[in-house]
Amino acid sequence: MPYWETLTDRSLWLQLGILVAVTLATYLLLSVMLRVVSRQLAQRDKGSQSRFFHFASELLRSTSQLLIFAFALMIGLKTVDLSPRWESAMSHGWFIALAFQIALWLDHAVKLWTDSLTRDGKARNPVTTTLLGIIMRLVIWTMMLLSILANLGVDITAMIASLGVGGIAIALAVQTLLSDMFASMSIGIDKPFEIGDFIVFGDVAGTIEHIGLKTTRIRSLSGEQIVIANAELLGQIVHNYKRMNTRRIVFTFGISYHTPVEKVREIGAQVKRIIEGTEKTQFDRAHFFAFDESRLTFEVVHIVQTASYNEYMDIQQEINLELMETLRNMEVEFAFPIRRVEFIGGDLPEVKVAGMPEQTTAANASPYGGAS
Repeated sequence: MPYWETLTDRSLWLQLGILVAVTLATYLLLSVMLRVVSRQLAQRDKGSQSRFFHFASELLRSTSQLLIFAFALMIGLKTVDLSPRWESAMSHGWFIALAFQIALWLDHAVKLWTDSLTRDGKARNPVTTTLLGIIMRLVIWTMMLLSILANLGVDITAMIASLGVGGIAIALAVQTLLSDMFASMSIGIDKPFEIGDFIVFGDVAGTIEHIGLKTTRIRSLSGEQIVIANAELLGQIVHNYKRMNTRRIVFTFGISYHTPVEKVREIGAQVKRIIEGTEKTQFDRAHFFAFDESRLTFEVVHIVQTASYNEYMDIQQEINLELMETLRNMEVEFAFPIRRVEFIGGDLPEVKVAGMPEQTTAANASPYGGAS
């Protein structure tokens, strides 16, 4: 009979009806509001340069329907009479649902941020982006779990301490791996080089092919792939030639000591004319530099306006060819090494050639008239 009385209790059915009606109405209202606001933000995003409206619209779209229903149910429960025990449970339920939803929003925000980094057309380290995303998500969900446990009355101090001790033990066990991982993250954040850059360090020169979690792979000029740990690579002095906007070139050439002074004076002006007439380079100076062995040395400086090594070599080749033609027209000779040997006193050594008959010459004749 008590069960029958419960089933026929009008006040109970009235409260249940109010609960269902308020829950459904609240659920529909919240869903429609989120959909309308999300659509309005998406329309504003089309005419805006900022990514804020796009992020806000995507976050609202990612709202969990189950958690919306949970919020609607708790709002419905507020309209009926409940025992103090259920009131306490509802207060915890509000916090748990809100914590889960905030964690979901933050998780989706991290995903949108990492996706935006890979779609903006810039070359980035994908491992660093993924690693940052994993760490940020781990922090978000860990903080959510600890906050829920603290709200439920669980003492989380000992748990945090044990996690800290366990983290230190794991870090000591894999410190080499962690150092390379953090080096990879440092490469991704600081960007000393990126995929496709041509770098030189030590006796290695090549193009970055892949920046991994532990190692970086470089394709050398001779063709082989060089693999180096990230932490070791960051410990090197790295020359990044792809980021070199200009190239200062210094070269010398020598002319003969027989060149007249007037022509020596004219050579500097001719070199200036040649470089200024060459594209993608800027003349700096050209001077008669030094009296070197066997030649008069000129030093020339010009600034190549390109980072490409092949283009630089084409420019230098054109300058060299023009310089050869100009000096030939001026009847100026390039210098070449000359050695003069002078014998002072004594006799020249006798030279014998195989197959030639021995002859007495004036050079080896005795000064007294006899054969030596």
